[in-house]
Amino acid sequence: MSEPDNTPLPLATMARTPTDLLRGTLDLLILKTLAGAPMHGWALSQRIQQQSENLLRVGQGSLYPALARLEQQGWIESEWQSTEQNRPARYYTLTASGRRALSAETRSWRDYVRAVDLILEGT
Repeated sequence: MSEPDNTPLPLATMARTPTDLLRGTLDLLILKTLAGAPMHGWALSQRIQQQSENLLRVGQGSLYPALARLEQQGWIESEWQSTEQNRPARYYTLTASGRRALSAETRSWRDYVRAVDLILEGT
């Protein structure tokens, strides 16, 4: 029996779903990750990959449009700061509105997972 392949897959590959689900899933992952601490985009992407045990990879082409969308909604805010390597980077922070959205989106996600699980476990 061969070992499982733990190569990280792009989020779009993992989801194989309509854009709305992908977008909602990515938004939830970003909000949850930023609830821990403010961070810049690359660190955010790396943290999601690490937290998913290398099963999810968020590419720049998905991450930065999602960050812009979340900022436009008022769920996150950003400011330029220096990284540990003294390079300028935009750091993102969860807002109070973003914390409320995270709570609502988490409930919605869990309801969705439960519904899918009911179908998968059904006979």
